[in-house]
Amino acid sequence: MAYITLDDLVERFGRDVILSVARDQEDDTGEGFDLKKIDNAIQDAAGEMDSALAGGGYRLPLASVPPILGAYGCDIAHYRLYKRAPEQETKRYDDAIKGLRLIASGALKLGLPKVDDDVTSAGDVMMVPGRRTFPGGVF
Repeated sequence: MAYITLDDLVERFGRDVILSVARDQEDDTGEGFDLKKIDNAIQDAAGEMDSALAGGGYRLPLASVPPILGAYGCDIAHYRLYKRAPEQETKRYDDAIKGLRLIASGALKLGLPKVDDDVTSAGDVMMVPGRRTFPGGVF
């Protein structure tokens, strides 16, 4: 599942910033994005996020994306667009990964359904010493 889009990256960081790291070199105008590079960065970010969320027991794909996950996704994808990320972008990436680890450990709750939320019980089990009960009667 994609947690973010190109539009989210542009809104968060600005068109010029995204163009500076993902410009289509074959576009004569210099105004076009390298959509393959951006898509790869977005998919890599989604993979990191899915891994953390699955580790935290969340049911994937998510029914909705909380704003914090959109922010983490943008920071991770933006970091991945760089060949050598500046210190500020590396810190944003590190902070996003720390946040995902907190989600995976259960220290940070998203308020979304988890896989275990669907588990239902068939009833209580009662143990009676000295008797063995099997389907069809008592032995």
